[in-house]
Amino acid sequence: RNLATIRSGEYEGLNKKINSNDWKPDFGSVFNKKSGATAIGVRDFLIAYNINLNTKSTRLANAIAFDVREKGRIKRKGHPVIGEIVYGKDGKPENIPGSLKHVKAIGWYIEEFGIAQISMNLTNITETPIHNVFEEVVNKANERGASVTGSELVGLIPLKSMIDAGKYFLKKQNRSIGIPEVDIIKIAIESLGLNQVKEFDPNKNIIEYYLDKITNTNGKLTSLHKE
Repeated sequence: RNLATIRSGEYEGLNKKINSNDWKPDFGSVFNKKSGATAIGVRDFLIAYNINLNTKSTRLANAIAFDVREKGRIKRKGHPVIGEIVYGKDGKPENIPGSLKHVKAIGWYIEEFGIAQISMNLTNITETPIHNVFEEVVNKANERGASVTGSELVGLIPLKSMIDAGKYFLKKQNRSIGIPEVDIIKIAIESLGLNQVKEFDPNKNIIEYYLDKITNTNGKLTSLHKE
């Protein structure tokens, strides 16, 4: 269920892995090292999403990332950073889970923007929608004396995610959600700060709008090349 688990041990360890009882193949029994290996999976749409902070500190960004990501942080005795690691009965380090399910995150500094970001993969946007992620990071950043200044979408996002986000922020403002779709999307863009470091263009960043743009009148895709 997790690609990181499959990749563990890298290619060199794959032969040993598939010969164990837990990894026994459904079909075939011999691994040909010369043929390579391909991992194929099916999952919900993944959103690559970065949240901007008013700091250059990678350490602070990482601390917030560990607060929210599902994996959390390694459990330590005493000091949370340099304290002795706590190990479980299986000999592996214990983890303190983060506050958000289906979120992978790490902090880094972006030279181009001159700020630190929390870089995230949202792997189940139905259970953990983008606006919930944004709000939780805002709260965790505030607890650590930092502020969220905006966010950045990497790639595409489903229309429903933007509509849900827009309606969430409208309700938070005690405003009606019975407004045109274009205005709901504008609220989502502004509330999430999606224009802070680079332009968010609904026609390029929302999947349904982008597909409409590259589909001709016969319903056939005209081009998948970036402009």
